[in-house]
Amino acid sequence: MELRAGARAELSVVVEESDTAVSLGSGDVRVLATPRLLALAEEATVQAIALDESQTSVGTRVELTHVAASPVGMRVAVAAELVEVDGARLVFDFTAADARGVVVGSGRVERVVVDRGRFLARLPRPERG
Repeated sequence: MELRAGARAELSVVVEESDTAVSLGSGDVRVLATPRLLALAEEATVQAIALDESQTSVGTRVELTHVAASPVGMRVAVAAELVEVDGARLVFDFTAADARGVVVGSGRVERVVVDRGRFLARLPRPERG
């Protein structure tokens, strides 16, 4: 499947208690946690591309700026756009904004397209016991 710059996806969530810094252990206030913002950005990048069943993409690099707090109950939309395709390497820019239109965060996510079967076959086996 050929991927081209310009592919986009947007998702929207209402911040819940489980999304907060308190819940995720990344802080002690009830606002959207930075790790949750990153997860939403990565989810948007995955939604922006359609891969063959035999393929998946894995995150390899992230740049994230989180500039505004979003309390529980606030809607946050995250938009990602594929801005560069370099072989299997995909580069996305993303922006997150709250329901007031205030930019909450932005950044860049890099992913690499891999063969799903080969990737899974190379995973180390966890030790038991």
